[in-house]
Amino acid sequence: MEETTKAGRSGAKLWEKNYSINEEIERFTVGRDREMDLYLAKYDVLGSMAHITMLESIGLIGKEELPVLLRKLRKIYKVCECGEFVIEDGIEDVHSQVELMLTRELGDMGKKIHSGRSRNDQVLLDLKLFTRAELRKVVEATKALFDELIAKSNAYKDVLMPGYTHLQVAMPSSFGLWFGAYAESLTDDMLYLQAAYRMTNRNPLGSAAGYGSSFPLNRQMTTDLLGFDTMNYNVVYAQMGRGKMERNVAFAMAGLAGTMAKLAFDACMFNSQNFQFVKLPKECTTGSSIMPHKKNPDVFELIRAKCNKIQGLPTQVTLIQNNLPCGYFRDLQIIKEVFLPAFDELKDCLAMCAYIINRIEVREDILDNPIYDPIFSVEEVNRLAVEGMPFRDAYKKVGLDIEAGRFTPDRNTHHTHEGSIGNLCNDRIQALMQSLLDGFGFDRVENAEQALVND
Repeated sequence: MEETTKAGRSGAKLWEKNYSINEEIERFTVGRDREMDLYLAKYDVLGSMAHITMLESIGLIGKEELPVLLRKLRKIYKVCECGEFVIEDGIEDVHSQVELMLTRELGDMGKKIHSGRSRNDQVLLDLKLFTRAELRKVVEATKALFDELIAKSNAYKDVLMPGYTHLQVAMPSSFGLWFGAYAESLTDDMLYLQAAYRMTNRNPLGSAAGYGSSFPLNRQMTTDLLGFDTMNYNVVYAQMGRGKMERNVAFAMAGLAGTMAKLAFDACMFNSQNFQFVKLPKECTTGSSIMPHKKNPDVFELIRAKCNKIQGLPTQVTLIQNNLPCGYFRDLQIIKEVFLPAFDELKDCLAMCAYIINRIEVREDILDNPIYDPIFSVEEVNRLAVEGMPFRDAYKKVGLDIEAGRFTPDRNTHHTHEGSIGNLCNDRIQALMQSLLDGFGFDRVENAEQALVND
């Protein structure tokens, strides 16, 4: 216990031997790691609970020691959940802090939790557990935005608006189509999120420093205890997956961000006085310091900017890890700085987008303005073609009538095919979304984690 006490006071590192590192070198190499590790703290504890349960099964931890260690780890887990976990001054990372907290109370017993592990596969595991938990939150926030878009699409399915190509008025559209289009876009984003989740939900624990262990580790047991779908079987690939996992997830996040950025651009444009298609409630806008009439769509502008930033995340991750050979390198530490905080920003954008879509007001008399009369020209061409006139002749006749000022639009639209103004297929889009949600298997993961953290 005396050695443990001294180590606790000096902030000894897990790798430290009989010399001290230069302070400036330590500052540079640690960087923001202690700050970033706070994101991972509870997952490091969760992984340790599974690991020591496995160690007991192979005789590396005594039967009487396991319940004692689990009780202490569950106590630390609750501290993490409350947001009170702290990495003390002089302590290098979350792994060292957790082990120190155990050894202060349990002495040498606390040191046993590192058997068969390297900090490399600890952080791999922490990142996997953190990422799958954050992906679930992103999925839930995406579904909330999806529901708002579908509700608005159904509510305004009969309200027409102009559709554009080349930013020129083109054909009749509707708010049902506009809101519904972004809802369906989210189903593609959800499919990408599901793929990212499945690639994430594979257990790297047991790969140690990337070359396995001479201990007879039961990797299937920790896989089951932590609720993973399967494991990263090859221990070298488990290490190679660091950076690749973050890149794959970043691409899924970027796809979702791209949908929101596009929606935000539309909303800003349609809210402007030149369009006046939608109106944001005044409590959702900001003003100008010198122009008293201004009600600025700052929320959508910030969503657009933040989501454009998130779309750059895959490139950042790729450039950090792109030219590294197999094995661990300290370069990978920097990925945490751009990757971990991105989830909070994405979730914030999703929540704000859903909030404001719920409150957005739609103008229902847009097409009363004669400047939009030409959007019904295709309807007239199609009507003449149905009556027997060759399509090209009908096209020419209507074009000449428009140029001569003789065109009178028929504002009654008759679109009946799947996905058109008169047949939005929102029920099928909702069914598609639900099938994707059902494919994640969140309940199994939650049950596994709860079995570890509950006494």
